[in-house]
Amino acid sequence: MKYLFTFFISIICISTYAQERLVNLEGKWKFSIGDNHDWSTAGFNDSKWESINVPGIWEDQGFHGYDGFAWYRTTFNGQSLPRNQTLYLDLGYIDDADQVYVNGKMIGFSGFMPPKFKTAYSAKRLYHLPVEYINFNGQNTIAIRVFDVVNEGGIVSGRPGIYRSEANAALLFDLQGLWQFKIGRINDSRSWNEIMVPIPWEAQGYDRYDGWATYKKTFRLPDNIDRNELVLIMGKVDDFDKTYFNGALIGATRDNLRLGRSRSYNELRAYDIPPELIRRGEDNTIIIEVEDIGLTGGIWQGPVGITTKTRYYRYLR
Repeated sequence: MKYLFTFFISIICISTYAQERLVNLEGKWKFSIGDNHDWSTAGFNDSKWESINVPGIWEDQGFHGYDGFAWYRTTFNGQSLPRNQTLYLDLGYIDDADQVYVNGKMIGFSGFMPPKFKTAYSAKRLYHLPVEYINFNGQNTIAIRVFDVVNEGGIVSGRPGIYRSEANAALLFDLQGLWQFKIGRINDSRSWNEIMVPIPWEAQGYDRYDGWATYKKTFRLPDNIDRNELVLIMGKVDDFDKTYFNGALIGATRDNLRLGRSRSYNELRAYDIPPELIRRGEDNTIIIEVEDIGLTGGIWQGPVGITTKTRYYRYLR
């Protein structure tokens, strides 16, 4: 039997990865009500903004009764962060929906903004922090767009910070987080949207959708990664998949059983990456066609990333 995982449960599963806080982000942040996408950029001057305590309900800090859009901004120094480990940005609990940017790049979202509003107030915010977005030589900017519809608003509770993950150390390169997504197969003419991986697509605005959908991720591998004997780990996919690396099919999982008997959804996807497909110093692209035959759909559980065969068999198999 398959289970319909909620957004809340999925976030909790991800949160077990984060263990040691390297940067404490509790304290005063810059804050402004309103909405302007320029506020996501690192170069924006927020010196005239209010200051607000994080975590803390904004109604208790001078914004009583305010519902709508607001932005938070803060900075951190990247010099103390490790370059070769998996990092997560933990923002605790946000009421209601949020979009998170690091140095102007979106790294994740929870819930949905108007006009298709959907709250995620009960989900813990834990976002993979891509190393390619971090300035390890100096200051970095975090900007958070928040929409609150009623009652309490803002970054309301938790222990905000940047955390190091040891539980995900088996991965050389973490691919969890923001992906592109569309209903249909690779050649479908529909436009790409954004989706979080690994979380079922039903929890991200595609309620009751069964059928084909396509995921896409473009990234660059660090120069120090050996191209030989690499494995792409795609977590667990509900139900069947075809996985392509730079246009070449590298793996597929399909037991051809019907709903209720199929167990493909519970198999960990692990596909060898032929070394000749890997591009050094250039973009690499993963495309995954997923067919859901009922109930939950999509890439629903991690880990998601690239590792070596040795690490795969030692830690993940």
